[in-house]
Amino acid sequence: MKGLVISAEWDPRPTYKVSDWEKETGKAIEGAQVWRHPKLEIKEVPTPKAGPGQLVLKVKACGVCGSDIHFYETDPEGYILYPGLTKFPVIIGHEFSGEVVEVGSGPETAKFKVGDRVTCEEMVWCGYCRPCRDGFPNHCENLEEIGFTIDGAMAEYIAVPAKLCWKLDPIFERYADEETAWEVGATVEPTSVAYNGIFERAGGFRPGAYVVVYGAGPIGLAAIQLAKAAGAAKVIAFEVSEARRKIAQEVGADHVYDPREVTPSEVVMDLTHGEGADLSVEAAGAPEVTIPEMEKTLAINGKITVIGRAAKRVPMFLERFQVRRSQLFGAQGHSGHGIFPSVIRMMGAGLVRNEKIITGRFPLDQAVEAIKRLTERRDAKIMIRP
Repeated sequence: MKGLVISAEWDPRPTYKVSDWEKETGKAIEGAQVWRHPKLEIKEVPTPKAGPGQLVLKVKACGVCGSDIHFYETDPEGYILYPGLTKFPVIIGHEFSGEVVEVGSGPETAKFKVGDRVTCEEMVWCGYCRPCRDGFPNHCENLEEIGFTIDGAMAEYIAVPAKLCWKLDPIFERYADEETAWEVGATVEPTSVAYNGIFERAGGFRPGAYVVVYGAGPIGLAAIQLAKAAGAAKVIAFEVSEARRKIAQEVGADHVYDPREVTPSEVVMDLTHGEGADLSVEAAGAPEVTIPEMEKTLAINGKITVIGRAAKRVPMFLERFQVRRSQLFGAQGHSGHGIFPSVIRMMGAGLVRNEKIITGRFPLDQAVEAIKRLTERRDAKIMIRP
């Protein structure tokens, strides 16, 4: 079968100390510090078989994520921009839906059959380490990540643990057009990332709250919809891309601005009548720019949830958090807490309408071109259709 494979040179920066674990496993904890001169190419790779506890899926749709762009783009020294856990070479792609074509042995697969329509968590948690046993699967000590450390879904087929799969029946019940349903199903993963950041990590907000979203890429667009569905009285969004600003309005943002043309903190304080933001969402991956603006707009008991990834240190004035009784939450992943089934149900109920954010479709053979196009930051979500 065909798959989009990334390879790169293992060339740690002189200032980066490679751990014994990294040397032993070949994984980089901080990819942007280790992997240099990346190369993306369509290759012929072995078709996977279902092992114990696994399903093989025929991939129907796979979204291109910002992390995929950060594999492609490099800094001036040739290092990838993605800051997280990685092991190359690997087939990329982690936002996907597919049809079950093979069911492996074991109790994990008992609820699945050939023909089921599913999506899949990207975080492959072990279930037996201390964080997993404590209920924190996104922070598994033995974590593998689909499309980052093990083969992903920009391919014709993928083998995945059945324990990570969720049926998409509510979405197919809502959308008469099957192709639309497959594409919406592939957006469950990024929407679940936003859900985790807003509700599980930051604890959500009371209906009637003021919510501000910085960045209107797929995560930010999901955050806008989730905030409106949860009863936010006003959702304010900031985004540099004109095309994405329009989509943000289409999916429910009450006010949308180009942060280069206004001062975000002044706009937020004006629109909230001086009360500030009950929740600010960092989905831009530019915390060095957004966090200082968020600090200035903290409502009493206001919250900031950081979802965007960036290898940046951020100056913070903690006095502001103390006097405003405010909190900042880091968020990673999407697993556990019933997040995936909740998001699927919200999509089935029409509370999240991600068909509105899909702005491009490419066949697998043109996946590299799709990633190049997304570097222009004009699109919201592009789908690869193997």
